Amino acid sequence: MTGRRIIDAHHHVWDLTVRSQPWITGDGLAPLARSFSAAELAAEARAAGVSGTVVVQTVCVPGETPELLALAAGSDLVAGVVGWTDLTAPDVADAIAALREQPGGDRLVGIRHQVQEEPDPRWLLRPDVRRGLLGVAGAGLVHDLVVKPRQLAAAVEAAARLTGLTFVLDHLGKPPVATGALEPWATDLRRLAALPNTVCKLSGLVTEAAPGAWRTEDLEPYARTALDAFGPQRLLFGSDWPVCTLRADYATVVGIADTLTAGLSPAERDAVFGGNAVRVYGL
Repeated sequence: MTGRRIIDAHHHVWDLTVRSQPWITGDGLAPLARSFSAAELAAEARAAGVSGTVVVQTVCVPGETPELLALAAGSDLVAGVVGWTDLTAPDVADAIAALREQPGGDRLVGIRHQVQEEPDPRWLLRPDVRRGLLGVAGAGLVHDLVVKPRQLAAAVEAAARLTGLTFVLDHLGKPPVATGALEPWATDLRRLAALPNTVCKLSGLVTEAAPGAWRTEDLEPYARTALDAFGPQRLLFGSDWPVCTLRADYATVVGIADTLTAGLSPAERDAVFGGNAVRVYGL
């Protein structure tokens, strides 16, 4: 990885003294029940050769995004913010415009909603959500998709209907790494990748692996499927720190991504590890 400009296109920060993270529940997530700061990330990222990052929202509340924008404004590492606004509200365009007036507003590059938590597998196809996504497109932002495999079919349909909006699939759509199954995830992923307004993050795979004696080889079929479907020009490296620390530390995650892309040319790997993020997010 020496000499390569690495952009980490997906990480989080949170301060539990400011706001709780309601999704951190159960023994499996207990190691995440503390604050994780940008300074803690920076030390690990710099050591791994990372020169820029994209910080991503974690909770669907209005207060978090201005905080992330302010963080980016004062950082020489955080180059972009994927924030949140209520996509079902009638004033999405105005809400995005207001965020851009905040300190660091020029670092706003995308909007994400925790679709994975929505009980309706077709939530993305609701008329009010479609209206909101049109507002995201009109603002020149991308939409980060965090979905589970059962929601991929709706994501395909949404992306096909909204051709003017770039959809960035987080964590390869959370494939069932722990079971080793590929279908129906792989078929739906390929359907999404067939749409030109979609890209995918090589992120989050380690936390989909079963706890304990997992191996990099367990992740390889899923990374290979995504590489084959999207190609190296539409795949972005992301650490998913600190969630990744449930299975591996930051440097290990970077090393795993390096191993999973070892078959690519130097130019293709440069794209995956930095160039694609710069292009897709306009960093």
